[in-house]
Amino acid sequence: MEAAGQIIGGETATILIREKTGSRIEIGDLLVAEDDGRIILQVKELKYRSQIPMGMRELASGLELEGQGGEVEFLEPELRNYIIAEARPILHVKDEGPVLPKLLPGFFRSVRRIHEGDLEFLERPQRPIYLGNVRSGSKVLETPVHLDAESAITHHILIPATTGRGKSNLVKVMLWSLVEMDSVGMLVLDPHDEYYGRNDEGLGSHPAAGERIEYYSPDAPVGGNTLIINLKSLRPEHFDGIIDFSGPQEEAIRAARNRFGDEWIAGIVKSDEIMNVHHSTLRVLKRKFDNILGVYMEDGELKSRGGVFRESGGESTIRDIIGHLEDGKTVIIDTSRLMGEAEILVGSIIAGAIFRRYQRYKAENRLRRKPVIGIIIEEAPRVLGKEVIENQGHNIYSTIAREGRKFNIGLVAITQLVSLIPRTILANMNTKIILGNEMAQERAEIIASASQDLSDDNRTIASLDKGEAIVSSIFTKFAVPVKIPLFEEFIESEKKDDDAPPLEFV
Repeated sequence: MEAAGQIIGGETATILIREKTGSRIEIGDLLVAEDDGRIILQVKELKYRSQIPMGMRELASGLELEGQGGEVEFLEPELRNYIIAEARPILHVKDEGPVLPKLLPGFFRSVRRIHEGDLEFLERPQRPIYLGNVRSGSKVLETPVHLDAESAITHHILIPATTGRGKSNLVKVMLWSLVEMDSVGMLVLDPHDEYYGRNDEGLGSHPAAGERIEYYSPDAPVGGNTLIINLKSLRPEHFDGIIDFSGPQEEAIRAARNRFGDEWIAGIVKSDEIMNVHHSTLRVLKRKFDNILGVYMEDGELKSRGGVFRESGGESTIRDIIGHLEDGKTVIIDTSRLMGEAEILVGSIIAGAIFRRYQRYKAENRLRRKPVIGIIIEEAPRVLGKEVIENQGHNIYSTIAREGRKFNIGLVAITQLVSLIPRTILANMNTKIILGNEMAQERAEIIASASQDLSDDNRTIASLDKGEAIVSSIFTKFAVPVKIPLFEEFIESEKKDDDAPPLEFV
């Protein structure tokens, strides 16, 4: 293969490569130097170099601008003016397998562009999540990137991404791989009703959707499930870390729980007076349950504003959802019509129930026969943020982030603001699929918590285009640059239709 450049030196493990005329090396390009196997390099920076003094170049530029450039000639201009690429070794591929590089390739060693054969070590695991294809600069290789689903999910996945960088597209692509996998159950809390695909292409188009996907919505289509949760399913601990109750309000809740039992919420909303509870405290609680759950009194009856939380019906909803997850199905819950706290509360109820059940399975030595459970949460700082934990205490989501791995439960947390999440939680997110981010503070937090050294990738992360990402994981030998396919084109290719258009990437 034709050389792209030649190594001319460097310092502190930064390798300087002189670009061959016409080869056009890009930032992010993956290059290979043949030396005791193959050393894979990644270009981090490009700089101009010239053997012609700056004064002469300024004169030549001025003459060119004034229309007199034809009178100026340089001897062998392609040798005297050139571009230097600064690259770092990221992997050393030997016969026995890939290892972290501990040596530098020799001086004047030719480097070439990477090709699919150089990445044979990126094997497809038995239970693969597909993320995209390897990207070298802006060029997409035919080498797919997979992670083992059970390992990656139980060790938690973080997707930091600013708006418009292809986050929803990525999650759809990932979920498509998991639908038929009965060893993994996925709970998807969907605040924008975009994953199932009622209006656009979504997971509902999967060939196995009828058997492997359960869709819950307040306005369910034919074949879907109406999202109704009985108020008796809610316990005071479900609100921990989600709703901030004052001391008197917590005492009032305990009093209502003692008096009304499982009907404590209905009891608070219906009652004009509860023993040992001040009238103003009762009024505030009624207002909170109206704002959060949409339940209120009208004409002497308890009404449900959104139709989700009701006094009657929906007794088996939580039990059914947990059963689907235990069957390894993907459960998508449309929370687009719920207030922010109510959306989080729905997830809290389900996550808490599955966590307690899996704790019991572990104690009974039955956990290994159960599928891994993954929970996808958007705007993760709402439940994993520093202020939330400091002010309201730990909730079920932060508990799963810290302890879920022991019980085969993991989070797929999506956020724009990584800096709001405590580092102790970020450290437990052992796979980070990093999309573009222009905010310097957020990039610093991402880099500081990555599984590989990304200290030279600050500018790269800022310049990632839509659908471009860096996968930093304890399950990859290096931080893999990937290109995520456009979901609509990806599912066409998955259907293996001979007439399907070629796979495109966003």
